Amino acid sequence: MAGEHKPFDQNTNAELERLQNTLLNAGIGTWELDFDQWLIKWDDQCQALFGLSDNKTITYEQLLVLIHPDDRQQVDESFQRLTVASSTANLTLRFRTNETTGEQWIRMIGKAKANPDNAPMQLSGVALAIVGEHRRPQPADNPFSEGEAKLRSLIESAPFPIGVYSGPEMTIQFANQSILDVWGKGNDVIGKKYSDILPELSNQLIYDQLDRVYRTGIAFHARNQRVDIVIAGRLQSFYFNYSFTPLYDADGQVYGVMNTAAEITDLIRAKQDLEKSEKNLRGAIELAELATWSLDIQTNTFHYSDRFMDWLGFSNDTADLDEAYNPLPIDFRDAVVSAINLAIQPGSSGHYENEHPIINRLTNRTRIIHAQAQVFYDAKGQPALLSGTAQDVTMQRHVQLALEQLVQERTEELEATNEELSATNEELAASNEELTASSEEIVAANEQLEESNQNLTRSNQNLEQFAYIASHDLQEPLRKIQQFCDLLKTRFATGGEELIYIDRMQIAAGRMSLLIRDLLTFSRISIRQVTATPVALDHLVKDVLENLSVAIDESQAVVQVGILPVVPGDDLQLNQLVQNLLSNALKFRRTDRNPHIQINATDVLASELPPAVKPARQADAYYRIDVTDNGIGFEEKYLDRIFQVFQRLHGRNEFAGTGVGLAICQKVVTNHGGAITASSRPGQGTTFSVYLPI
Repeated sequence: MAGEHKPFDQNTNAELERLQNTLLNAGIGTWELDFDQWLIKWDDQCQALFGLSDNKTITYEQLLVLIHPDDRQQVDESFQRLTVASSTANLTLRFRTNETTGEQWIRMIGKAKANPDNAPMQLSGVALAIVGEHRRPQPADNPFSEGEAKLRSLIESAPFPIGVYSGPEMTIQFANQSILDVWGKGNDVIGKKYSDILPELSNQLIYDQLDRVYRTGIAFHARNQRVDIVIAGRLQSFYFNYSFTPLYDADGQVYGVMNTAAEITDLIRAKQDLEKSEKNLRGAIELAELATWSLDIQTNTFHYSDRFMDWLGFSNDTADLDEAYNPLPIDFRDAVVSAINLAIQPGSSGHYENEHPIINRLTNRTRIIHAQAQVFYDAKGQPALLSGTAQDVTMQRHVQLALEQLVQERTEELEATNEELSATNEELAASNEELTASSEEIVAANEQLEESNQNLTRSNQNLEQFAYIASHDLQEPLRKIQQFCDLLKTRFATGGEELIYIDRMQIAAGRMSLLIRDLLTFSRISIRQVTATPVALDHLVKDVLENLSVAIDESQAVVQVGILPVVPGDDLQLNQLVQNLLSNALKFRRTDRNPHIQINATDVLASELPPAVKPARQADAYYRIDVTDNGIGFEEKYLDRIFQVFQRLHGRNEFAGTGVGLAICQKVVTNHGGAITASSRPGQGTTFSVYLPI
């Protein structure tokens, strides 16, 4: 887990800036010497140490004049040694300033930057005033002199970890509170070996890095490094940016190492979480069969995913504007270009959405795609990237077009029928006038009406008989198909595609059989006259629950039945009504909970009916029977659709059924002079309310 010599990231730069502020607060100045011109540039703090102001640049000779005569020679010799290629590239000086500027002890520390010939070309460093006895620090001494007490105090309270280790065994001389917190240790670590207090680092290359810095004098910087440390008896993983910097004595020899660090564990884990999220997003995009694309707004270059490249017939994942727009039919090109330009314009919403065809330049195959994208902005708030997805909607649009054509045909047929009905109504109006004009004609018309009623009764009887025969005749071939499928399944019992096709045939035949039965029920209810007799709904519900006992047990449903009234009506039709509503509640259940169904009844005055409820027969009051479930629910904007024949809100693969059940419920309620409605929200269940006249 060796570190790399790389520039610090923004977090590290921020910490270095805080360290510079700390040095400034400690009265430490910075300076720089150019060996080519022998000019010194220094900051205001450094000038103040030598009793100057407004002198950003001075010559080397002017600097020597500012140094006490007794110390001037040793300072000059130290600087001159650095001009020799074989000399050390570091400088540590202690001297007094000239008495004329107010004598005080100064400590200067510098590091040289060499040219390709290894000769120093620039020297930069810091300077600070020394308070107290003047002496050279020994390797085992505290690295902070008495004159640096303020600096020590500031570093001890620094919000980032700092430690100082001396000697080849890395004895801990100083550790601020931040680094002690990282180690999970107390102040008793001072004076102990680094390896003794953190033995878990032995196989993590940290010791080798420290030793190399101590031996070579070359600083080491590591970024985004994982370090495992024992905290409270448990080995835990952390991530750091850290540095090991050599410390030099007055002779330019390394006597220790300073350790500075910044913990970035949260940043690294956030990055790992982001990478995981991006992986999941890529999986979702692939699962949804979406293509991805982006436009680099600065370079006008498009980038495509593999799926998009396949759609376009491109071999490269990038394209300039002309190449990118080439697969667009000419009639659509200007509209797409305008929509993209509008989205990337500063001040716009930044959202792009369009649907248009594309032509594969290799196969000439045309697809219809639905594309969406969003603009992302740079640090200056300027549009930088338009990134989005595309979906192949060719099949959906072809189906939609076919349906629209079918609707158009049916609309034209309906208009023709309406014209015929209008003509018939006019004829009936004329007939009514003639009947009104002549009582004999009225009597004759009544006789004709009676005869027509008889014919209608016979017609209904014939229709019911026909429906029964038709149902029987249609069911018989289906039974034959299912029987032959059973024989074929026996023959192909070993499996394979043949068995799959046979299963599909049987499933389709079963759905056809169920549809025929539902249509027969709907037909019978439509033509059957209601024979009103008192019907005890509590007994009727009990019978229905008995019929549905298997489905109730399988779904582990709970059905609660309140007090129900006795209503006038047709026992068979009301039985069909209740059974369909309960079957619906059991069918459209949620997968994460067992069905819970409640059946209750109450009286409602006609004046209290909801505005949308229009009973087929007026009455002073109505029974309201509520069937409430905790199923999947639906959007109430589809309320009108669910009571129509063959209308489904869900695919056949999600929920079985023919789309006739609720249409039968509405027909039964209408036959009884009532009304039916529902209230629901997705995921929060549904309540079907039946209103029957009292």
